[in-house]
Amino acid sequence: MSDSPRAGARIALLLAWLAVLAVAGWLLGRGLRMEEDLRRFLPTPRTPAQVLLVDELGEGPGSRVLLLALSGAPPEALAARSQALRAALAARPEIALASNGDSGGLEAIPAHLRPYRYLLSPTLDSQPLDEAFLRDELQQRLQDLGSPAADLVEPLLPSDPTLETLRLAERWQPANAPQRRHGVWFDRAGSQALLLVQTRAPGFDSAGQQTAVAAIEAAFAASADAAPGSAGARLEMSGPGAFAVAIRDRTEREMRWIGTADTIGLLLLLGLAYRRWSMPLLGALPLASGGLAGLGAVALLFDGVHGITIAFGFTLIGVAQDYPIHFFSHLRPGESPRLAVRTLWPTLVTGVASTCIAYATFLFSGVEGLKQLAVFTIAGLGVAAASTRWLLPRLVTPTRRDPAASPLLARLWRGVERLPRPRVALALLAALALGVIVFAPGAFWQNDLSRLTPVPAADLQRDAQLRGELGAPDVRYVLAVQGRDVQAVLEASERLAPVLERARAAGTLDGFDFAARYLPSAATQRARQAALPDAPALRQMLEAALAGLPFRTDAFEPFLDDVATARSAEPLQPDDLAGIPLELAVSGLLLHGEDHATALVSLTGLHDPDALAAAMAPMGAQLLDLKQASESLVAQWRVRLLAALAVAALLLAGTVWLALRAPRRVLRVLAPMALSTLLILAVLRGVGVELNLFHLVSLILAAGLGLDYALFFDHAGDDRDDQLRTLHAVIVCSLTTLLVFALLALSSTPVLRAIGGTVALGVLFNFVLALLIARSPAVERTG
Repeated sequence: MSDSPRAGARIALLLAWLAVLAVAGWLLGRGLRMEEDLRRFLPTPRTPAQVLLVDELGEGPGSRVLLLALSGAPPEALAARSQALRAALAARPEIALASNGDSGGLEAIPAHLRPYRYLLSPTLDSQPLDEAFLRDELQQRLQDLGSPAADLVEPLLPSDPTLETLRLAERWQPANAPQRRHGVWFDRAGSQALLLVQTRAPGFDSAGQQTAVAAIEAAFAASADAAPGSAGARLEMSGPGAFAVAIRDRTEREMRWIGTADTIGLLLLLGLAYRRWSMPLLGALPLASGGLAGLGAVALLFDGVHGITIAFGFTLIGVAQDYPIHFFSHLRPGESPRLAVRTLWPTLVTGVASTCIAYATFLFSGVEGLKQLAVFTIAGLGVAAASTRWLLPRLVTPTRRDPAASPLLARLWRGVERLPRPRVALALLAALALGVIVFAPGAFWQNDLSRLTPVPAADLQRDAQLRGELGAPDVRYVLAVQGRDVQAVLEASERLAPVLERARAAGTLDGFDFAARYLPSAATQRARQAALPDAPALRQMLEAALAGLPFRTDAFEPFLDDVATARSAEPLQPDDLAGIPLELAVSGLLLHGEDHATALVSLTGLHDPDALAAAMAPMGAQLLDLKQASESLVAQWRVRLLAALAVAALLLAGTVWLALRAPRRVLRVLAPMALSTLLILAVLRGVGVELNLFHLVSLILAAGLGLDYALFFDHAGDDRDDQLRTLHAVIVCSLTTLLVFALLALSSTPVLRAIGGTVALGVLFNFVLALLIARSPAVERTG
């Protein structure tokens, strides 16, 4: 009867705890704003190329381009399917522009902008709008009306007898466009219809790119009925957005099966270790509490929570699973769980504080993503430890089974005790590891961000092939012109055009594109405006040009009105293009803030970067190598991270010193962690792995695990029973952690593989070295 109230209190606490977790999860699910912008995990840019790469080119022309190829049907059917797909994509809000080479598409020039056509087109730069020009054009229109193009020409004729609108549409087709067959783009072999799509979502927004890819797939499926004979056609997509979606889908699939395998394995391991079904379930409560606390802290302190923070943060929170395991393994038969956790708490809190201090250095890294990771980890580990200390013991009943009573564990510990403390051998091992780290062949650091992508080499090669076919912009090189405002950089980029044309003729590059091709500077527009005849003169020239031609003299009043409008209109500005397809082409190449502006020139087929850079330098333009910029950005981040690691190591050692206050004990606790770090680096370097930023972040996690193992072996002292309980706890901790990270090391994603492999090695080395170095000699207790 006396146990009934306590059982009721345990049930009430359990229900209350679960209710709090459910409410917290519900609130976070409703209010949490997820971020996908990878720039959050990059340091503050310093050079112009880095600024473009991080702050601007995430929304630039190359990053938003998707390349589409249709195959698997006769060319006529593929052309019809291409037209149907382009029409369907034009109506999708996720797609800003879809182009397939159909020169009849005038959607880029809405009706209210067509009076500006003579200000936007270079035709009148070399040809005056006079009687001879008008007569030649009108005679050409007579021939057009008798041709298959009549349906296209006739609606435009009253307002645009010179068809300047069509000339603009043709001019605004992508530079170095592919060949046309059946009215649309085809590859050189003529077996694939090609389309170029630009998404509204920035290139760094993987969620937005996923929505755009889904919209394209849906539009392709729906377009089959509009193109007879194309039922067997296949759609192929490439480009940064398509790769981002493929990576995201592959990572989610891998994490699902890894998560499932981890869950099953952890339940089996904990069930086998403690022989009580309640232990795995109760042990999950501090872990869930820590995860939700970490999420909540990041959501409270930042505008949004990055997906990488959540994924990597929960991996780090996996350290918190050790806290209930140590508690469960140190329960003595008949002893109050609260007493057991009180005895354990000083050692536990030392490990928690050390790990949190190490991650606190990320708060000063200057990288928002790392700051989020630090907040997530510190809040999560703190709450997990606190709930293990003050809540979990109130739910656990006294155990009947003592891990220290296991004959198998006792035999294992006696075998460990017989092992010598190989001080000289360990010193030699450290020296050998250091030698491998320093002298192993190959590059030490991995600076190429593209090496972190799981995209197969064949897909990258196919992307390069499609870019060559479509003349899509190079994603590595770009020209940049800086100025005080938009008009200054537009004028500067117009001056580049003749030099770039000469470079193209010389074979330095295949093509280029810039904002002034779509939106000339105000100065150029005013010069063209001044060249337009006034209304009486234009009417007189038009009447003379119409003499002897079968057109009514009043048929071209809309044309006269458009020219009059163009003569008096203010020059078009970038803001005037809002909401039309032309906005995307200009905004991706024209970047401006309050006190500065940048005009970009995207390049295709750059064969001689040095020659182009030399030709551009006198013009005030800079050729930016975005690959080199990304590598310098990685190097910059690495310096900051290494500095944070050095500070973290000092703080961690200081925390252990304050907790233990004995030099020999401090050395015994820190030595396994330090030597394990050397061995991890030596193994990675020895097998030819180039170290990246995620290896470094993972080293902190591995060091935290090793510190915990050594602290608990030191805590056990010379008490045989405590040593056996600690051995039991550390074996269970290391097996569960090893399971999680070994599975992660099997991932095809290089980032996850780097994290998994590094921490898995750390678990093995730290466990073995903690046994060899941190354990104390046992004293048998009798009587």
